Parts: sequence; C-alpha cells; structure tokens
Amino acid sequence: MIDKSEMQHLRRCVELATEALEAGDEPFGSVLVSGDGKVLAEDRNRIAGGDATRHPEFFLARWAAEHMTPEERAQATVYTSGEHCPMCAAAHGWVGLGRIVYVSSSEQLTVWLTDLGVALPPVRPLPIQDIAPGVAVEGPIAGLDKQVRDLHRRLHGG
Repeated sequence: MIDKSEMQHLRRCVELATEALEAGDEPFGSVLVSGDGKVLAEDRNRIAGGDATRHPEFFLARWAAEHMTPEERAQATVYTSGEHCPMCAAAHGWVGLGRIVYVSSSEQLTVWLTDLGVALPPVRPLPIQDIAPGVAVEGPIAGLDKQVRDLHRRLHGG
C-alpha cells in the first residue's frame, strides 16, 4: 500500500518527467530513497544528447553502487514515473537495490504509444519481474498514471 510520503516521491517523479519533457527529452523521472525515508538521489531522462542509455533508473543504480553499502541498497526504494525498461531493471537487480514503485507500467506505455501511432522502442518493454524476479514491485498508481500519459501525448503531439 502506498502511503502519503510515497505519494510525495511519486509526484516528484512526475515533476522530473515534466522537466525532462520541457528540456526536449522523453518524460521519465526517478527518485532513490533510503530505507529510513531519506531522498538520496534523483534524475530525469537525458537521452536527447544521443546516449540512449541515460535513463534515470540506470543512473540511480550506478549512483547506489558507488555510494551505498549492499545492505543500504537492499533497503532502498526506487520511485519512478515509468516502469523500468529491461536495461534499467537489470541494472537495478545487479546492484541489489530493493523495491521499485512506478507510476505507469510498460504495458500502459506500449498502449499509449500504439494509440499515438508511435513506433515502439528498439528494446521490447518487459515487466520488471521478467528481468529481475527477486525485486518487489508496485504499480501502476491510479491517477498519477494519467499525468504521465499526458506527458507522452505532449511529446508525441497527440
């Protein structure tokens, strides 16, 4: 169950996704929170420069590997505007991060892109559990997912 503080983190993810869109990027944003509720790091998509691996979830996994102990990583939660892609889910699993809470699912994104006539990404969207089966996952989050859908519509002119 998502509590009030978690909703605050998820709203921040949507804000970061909006910042990404306004900077000419795809709308994704993520926040890394310690087991005791402290925000440790956050990022937004940064692929507009040509590096398609600059996803916020991938950045947070690398940040966690460099700055946290394995025990701290296992207790942490990654909040994100969209379900991790396979690359980010693998990084999350390899680094040993804990729970993921996402606003919108890969399945929802696939439907939205299809409805907008947008080609699907070059890597097939898969559920996080198909890539990192040991990771606890929650999402999508009703209400906020509509905000993320609207960001994708803005990006693709729908």
